[in-house]
Amino acid sequence: MVKSKGGRSPSRLDDRHEELLSAAEASTLLGVKRATLYTYVSRGLVRCVPERGTKENRYVRADVERLKARHDARAGHAAVASGALRWGEPVIDSSVTRVGAEGLAYRGHSAVELAVSGRSFEEVSELLWTGELPASPARWPVPELPFPPSTLVGLLPRDAPPLAVLSTVVPLLGVADAVRFAAPPEQERLRAQRLLRHLGAWVGAAHGAGRVTHALKEPTVAASLAQAWGVAAKRAPELLDRALVLCADHELNVSTFAARVTASSGADLYACVSAALAALSGPRHGGACDRIEALMQEVGRPERAATVVRERLRRGESVPGFGHTLYPDGDPRTPPLLEVAWAVRPEPVAVRVVRAVAEAMREAGHPPPTVDLGLVALASALGLPPGAATAVFAVGRAAGWVAHVLEQREQGHLLRPRARYVEPSTVRTG
Repeated sequence: MVKSKGGRSPSRLDDRHEELLSAAEASTLLGVKRATLYTYVSRGLVRCVPERGTKENRYVRADVERLKARHDARAGHAAVASGALRWGEPVIDSSVTRVGAEGLAYRGHSAVELAVSGRSFEEVSELLWTGELPASPARWPVPELPFPPSTLVGLLPRDAPPLAVLSTVVPLLGVADAVRFAAPPEQERLRAQRLLRHLGAWVGAAHGAGRVTHALKEPTVAASLAQAWGVAAKRAPELLDRALVLCADHELNVSTFAARVTASSGADLYACVSAALAALSGPRHGGACDRIEALMQEVGRPERAATVVRERLRRGESVPGFGHTLYPDGDPRTPPLLEVAWAVRPEPVAVRVVRAVAEAMREAGHPPPTVDLGLVALASALGLPPGAATAVFAVGRAAGWVAHVLEQREQGHLLRPRARYVEPSTVRTG
């Protein structure tokens, strides 16, 4: 069990497996004595894990590296360059989103308040893109289909996960858009509206071309998602809207950074979103929801939750979906999702399994759940197919990708970090 010796609850990474160091390795990496390392643990800055069969602890490498990057930031540019991209110091100026102890804010507006107050995904997208909330509900035009959905659906494997479908369709939409290059901001926002509407409809491609066609006719992205997956619950669009808003942006996460780097090269919007989707497909980023779904399949029944959690921890395995590096006191995006998931349909086995796992982790003293577990809980409550939670995350996050692409274009510079050369024997490959 990852823990700290201080009073504050430690966090568990949501997008990478824990890697542990001995006290000697952690002290050496930080360049401090062991007594100082223990002080960092007591202050909640570095988490430690008891090593079975000994009185020794092991220390979470990500925490040590992040702390080292902060220390190095005070030492000068070269030191910052070596660690800033590993959960370190900020590397890009941005006015889109603030992530901090006070929570998550889009252009100065609390993301949680926007979600629970019923602001639509379209309105929040416009806020991210322009800096202003629309005075009236945002209405996006119904996009045209540049090619028959059946053309692509016929080529896709029947079990193609929604994220793979989106990664396939976005480049095709780009090829069909002959005027996609160097568009002025207003035209680019219209293009983004059409693209996000397509994303919300194409998640249902595995269920047939008709799902895509009907979903595109829905008035909102959330309603398109519900139609694409054939969700009968009347509140489905409302609940999916909440999830989309909470996922809309999260500063310089891996996929957003990929989108900004691509935008800095002058690439078109479709290429930027394709780059972001490719980054999201990695198991250390967008794969979190898929790992949580696999865990729930392993648990199977609510009464097995405590046993499965205990056995995983006993074997030194991680339990995905708990603790976030940027939110030591808990991911603020998660409670609004769990609240509606527990309320709308608490009776299905899948929902009770998610809840049982969350309770087992809480009783074991682990950090609170992340937004990924909240998405899986909501998907379970709505009866969505496997991979749907990741797709909701992707469609929501696309709003933030667009905002960062537009901002990067305004800034106008090429993102081209330098590598600080070190001798091959000193480069960490493990």
